[in-house]
Amino acid sequence: MKTTRTSAPPSKRRGNLALGLGVLAAVLAAGGCASYRPLPLPDHAQLAGRLDDIRHTLALGGAPHVIDTSQPLGVDDIGLLAILNDPELRAERGEFELAQADLTQSKALPNPSVGLGYAALLGGEGTTGALSASLTQDVKSILTYRRRVAAARAHVLEIDAQLLWKEWQVAQKARLLAIDLYWDERSIQSSETAAHTLARTASRVREQVGAGRMSQSDLAPLLSSQATLERSIASLRLTTSKNWADLDALLGMTPDARFALARPRAPAIPTDIDAGIAEATERRPDLIALRLGYRSADENVRAAILGQFPALALGGSWNSDTSNVRSGGPTVTFDLPIFDRNQGRIAQTRATRRLLYEQYQSRLDEVDTTIRALDVRSRQIAQALDAARDDAASTQTQADRARQAFRQGILDRRALTDYDMTALNRRLDAYNLERALAEAHTALALELGSGLPRTRLAPQDTGM
Repeated sequence: MKTTRTSAPPSKRRGNLALGLGVLAAVLAAGGCASYRPLPLPDHAQLAGRLDDIRHTLALGGAPHVIDTSQPLGVDDIGLLAILNDPELRAERGEFELAQADLTQSKALPNPSVGLGYAALLGGEGTTGALSASLTQDVKSILTYRRRVAAARAHVLEIDAQLLWKEWQVAQKARLLAIDLYWDERSIQSSETAAHTLARTASRVREQVGAGRMSQSDLAPLLSSQATLERSIASLRLTTSKNWADLDALLGMTPDARFALARPRAPAIPTDIDAGIAEATERRPDLIALRLGYRSADENVRAAILGQFPALALGGSWNSDTSNVRSGGPTVTFDLPIFDRNQGRIAQTRATRRLLYEQYQSRLDEVDTTIRALDVRSRQIAQALDAARDDAASTQTQADRARQAFRQGILDRRALTDYDMTALNRRLDAYNLERALAEAHTALALELGSGLPRTRLAPQDTGM
């Protein structure tokens, strides 16, 4: 028995082809689609009450570094803890993700455009329905692709450097708060010790006044000194309470959290300040970020110049009319650059590049001035501190001798109190200068980029 295969009519074959193309396009589109995942908002604050409850492990040089929270914390460790736990830095890190998303978008070329059409035969001398199909691709976006991607990549690196600088600024703030807290607590301890001694002395003099052996003129200076000292202690406690609240906020902890602080150590400062300034331009992330921003702006200028050429779309088309006459060929679509030659975009990108150029020069001048001013201030404070330490030691020796003379009955209690208060004031002066020197050295170290990871510009984009 012979079987005869009957071919489908042309109109049916074309319909199947169009249906197949539509199904294929739908499958490809569905395969690249992202799925929705909810991200519910938190319903409560996430503040820790203890150091053990916050993040204290980080990677330094690829190896994990665990900060020992069971020991008094130094200012450097407190700075690292602030970087790990500051709530505001979490939001700042979202900017880096946005920049990465922009880079992903810039790498994506525009999709080709597909056009399909079918006109059914409703009457007349035709024999079949009319079909049309076209495929076009925007060529202009391909010409500017390399520059757009280079600009987006430089922007990602810029945001990364900016985030690093913000992290170290947060660390700097935490360090300075820790320095203030340490020396304020030393001042409070010394002042409270003196206040207790002064209170005992005033109580004994008051007894002597009541017994008629001393007069009110002997008691009045003691009461005045006691009131002054109590006001000073109260002011220090208010300042300390505020500083603790600020430091706890940077660490993501409740405002009443407290922990032991180690004596601040002065960071190493280069003796050659000119060499330090020269190295700072290669170490400071804010300067690196400005240079990367300038590179991104320069790539945008190049892309804008390429964009002045008219929009161009290349493709092909296939058509079939109602008499089943088929035709096909290339298509070209382009704009006539009569009115818009991208001159606005070019002017905008050039102005942005010039602005970043001026900002970078301004920042270089600011860095140079700030570093030199801090260096001079540090040297002046160091000299004053040496003198203050000598004065504190001398007045303490005099106070010890005065106490011995008082026990021998050679010196009265009021004179002994004067010696003790003088020794206390000189000791507090030395504490304040210790704090000022630590703050100046810490600020100078940040301005010089000391302690920061050395950052280098990424190599120029090639081969894109």
